[in-house]
Amino acid sequence: MEFPVQLREKINELAQNADIKQLSAAADRISENYRRENGFSAADKTEILAYAAVRMPATFAAVSRALELSLESFGGEISSVLDAGAGTGAGAVSAALLTDCGKITCVEREGNMIALGGEFLNCMGISAEWQQLDITQIAEHSADLVICSYCLNELPESSRENAENALVKAAKKLLVIVEPGTPKAFRELLQTRERLLKNGMKISAPCTSEGECALPQDDWCHFTARAARTSLHKRLKHADVPYEDEKFCFLAAAMEAREDFSTADMKRIIRRPVIASGRVTIRLCGAYGISDIVVTRKDKRFKAARKADTGDLFPNEDKE
Repeated sequence: MEFPVQLREKINELAQNADIKQLSAAADRISENYRRENGFSAADKTEILAYAAVRMPATFAAVSRALELSLESFGGEISSVLDAGAGTGAGAVSAALLTDCGKITCVEREGNMIALGGEFLNCMGISAEWQQLDITQIAEHSADLVICSYCLNELPESSRENAENALVKAAKKLLVIVEPGTPKAFRELLQTRERLLKNGMKISAPCTSEGECALPQDDWCHFTARAARTSLHKRLKHADVPYEDEKFCFLAAAMEAREDFSTADMKRIIRRPVIASGRVTIRLCGAYGISDIVVTRKDKRFKAARKADTGDLFPNEDKE
């Protein structure tokens, strides 16, 4: 899903009143911390604006894709949303565009993040209640859908499980967690998956079963979302390419399994399909492990295979 034009214009407007050298230096620090998986800790308004310029479009793209896949497997109605560790509101905007939620609550610990996030949601015409809290302190809040993006990986191990427990208590119907698409983040997400299952939740996506992960130890499950770059984004990132591919991991868990939707006859595409003349090679993950299939023109799934992307569900067999 495209980053909303209203947000692009608002970021550009705010950047015009900022010192571009300071903004660029802050963007460099943010990018370096992200590469080192050190997370982001806001110190001032310039750093938060730089974060919005260089990270918010990618975060929005990743959360939107994760939500699309999660809601497809969930299938229920969403009337309220809680964005835990909301940052500048990318998750809240994504949820507002993809669901019919009437109530949005954003929980964020940084006051300057809240101020800028409020401006962003206002320019989108999205009404939200902001609470200045750490995600471990959301016990009094709950919503049908709880989103936690690019947040758990920044917590020390001693706090992570407490945060997960708080998220489970807050999620009345569905919990969606999005993390960077790195081996480290994926391994941590596998631990989260085990704890969510022990808490009685049902895994909705990306897994099509609740068995142990079938990937070998040297591999990890991650997906890609493409974000278009504005001229400001390219300037701050010192980039010429007009887009950025954001790698991410995600996990969706529901309080109840969807009764009218079964993944028993479906598998998840976990690598970008390889398209050749008259054939498409796809790597799939399902209840019985990892498999590679070749879909040819004779297969009724051929057109779907040519349009398929990483993360999509795909039928097990060529059926009438």
